[in-house]
Amino acid sequence: MHSRTKRLNMQLLIKIIFRDERAFVRKRYTRSTGGNVFVMLVLIITGCFMALPLVYALVSSLKPFEEIFIFPPRFFVRRPTLDNFINLFIISSNLWVPFSRYIFNSIFVAFSATSLHVIIASAAAYPLAKHDIPGKKIIFSVVVLSLMFVSQVTFIPQYIIMARLGWINTYASLILPPIGASLGLFLMRQFMEGIPDSILESAKIDGASEYRIFFTIVMPNVKPAWLTLTIFSFQSIWNNPALQFIYNEELKLLPAAMNQIITGNNIARLGVGMAAAVFLLLPPLILFIVIQTRVIETMAYAGIKG
Repeated sequence: MHSRTKRLNMQLLIKIIFRDERAFVRKRYTRSTGGNVFVMLVLIITGCFMALPLVYALVSSLKPFEEIFIFPPRFFVRRPTLDNFINLFIISSNLWVPFSRYIFNSIFVAFSATSLHVIIASAAAYPLAKHDIPGKKIIFSVVVLSLMFVSQVTFIPQYIIMARLGWINTYASLILPPIGASLGLFLMRQFMEGIPDSILESAKIDGASEYRIFFTIVMPNVKPAWLTLTIFSFQSIWNNPALQFIYNEELKLLPAAMNQIITGNNIARLGVGMAAAVFLLLPPLILFIVIQTRVIETMAYAGIKG
């Protein structure tokens, strides 16, 4: 009974602290009609420009063979067909390894690595943001500095480490390297900085452990951060062929299989390549559509709060 009363008091305190801020978020900021029209036009133009490569890939995947090489090239298709997608699955059915194996490998690796990356990055960011640990400024400076380097510079050190551990041609070589990506740690730490210390102190007074504070208070309040990180991480891992670690055909990922199909005959399979690009785009796009509403809503709130 006493623990239940503590839990109710803590929940009530959180509601009281955030009530005024949420009310502030619900306020509407008005601008002139001309300003609204200008902003809308800029957003429409920017959105169309960013969607152009996606539209072109989709349109090209529906072009018959004779329209792909027509000169001058046309953006839109006159006689759309699904032959490129049909040929893609016909070619993939003739591979040495079943096509379903590549799909399983990509789904398993992408979901496992993304989940572990979000959890570990959040757990590492929490003490950097809310605890006075020795050298945390230096640690965070190193994390920020690492964002300036592309991932390719780590390929040789990663390969040496994986070879020494005997993890070449294993799922571990695909799942473990993305876990330590510095972007996730940086993003989670920045969001956790915005959580009021009074909430954490109140929870500690009520006897909550660090694990309980992390999972019941910190993580729900940084939901926009780990949802956004989920999108970025999943997209990066899904599109990574990871050929520097995997040589066994049964462990290769879907992008590697698609690359083999496309490069078999570059000219004849150009349409098939566009169909493969659209096929690879679907899972990240579906994931983004599913959680984009929550991401945009919470990101806007966190931006105003920060």
